[in-house]
Amino acid sequence: AGPEDLENLFDVFLDLVKNQQSDKVCAKELITSRLEFHFEPSNSKKPKKVLLIGSGGLSIGQAGEFDYSGSQAIKALAEENIQTVLINPNIATVQTSKGLADKVYFLPLVADYVEQVIKVERPDGVLLTFGGQTGLNCGIELEKKGVFKKYNVEVLGTPIQSIIDTEDRKVFSEKIGAIGEKVAPSMAAHSVAEALQAAEQLGYPVMARAAFSLGGLGSGFANNKEELKVLATQALAHSVQLIIDKSLKG
Repeated sequence: AGPEDLENLFDVFLDLVKNQQSDKVCAKELITSRLEFHFEPSNSKKPKKVLLIGSGGLSIGQAGEFDYSGSQAIKALAEENIQTVLINPNIATVQTSKGLADKVYFLPLVADYVEQVIKVERPDGVLLTFGGQTGLNCGIELEKKGVFKKYNVEVLGTPIQSIIDTEDRKVFSEKIGAIGEKVAPSMAAHSVAEALQAAEQLGYPVMARAAFSLGGLGSGFANNKEELKVLATQALAHSVQLIIDKSLKG
């Protein structure tokens, strides 16, 4: 039970209080009508074979959720009798265990290798969101190269454009602003000079966040120009974009 379940039960309680004089009101019927789910079959064709981009290299004690989620995705696909193809160079993961995926490729999670697997296996669909940042970056690169369109592979789950919009810090900030959510003032930067200029306009302290980076690599707080210069240099070594936010600490 979650917040929405409790909210529905409270609504039922209010309906019962309002209509307590009526003999036609039944608590069981009200709860059933609130929780009833009407399934509408989709027109999309069920895939026969799906490629899952795995978690890749993981540090011990870090990012294990990607291995777990990928394993659960493979099990769910197997229950639907969908053939699974996994690409993951990390042999020390649950998802690469024998008997889980129908076929496993121990290859690097880079676009060229994944394209070769797609060329050989010809999957109907691909899952990008179970491999963490590595899988997302690889999927975006494959989309930009036109690989999915070339081999008629459908991106399942989260649409590729939604992934790009959330990974690009500037676009994501604009999307959040468009729906009226209050966020800290921010500016995008693609060089150390642009980062310093953005910080001057926003005012210190600032928070620097690198886009398309593993585990927030290169992100942090800067209280002055010198700290930001070091932070921006490190961040832009791993990412092509840096977002400078007005720090809510100061």
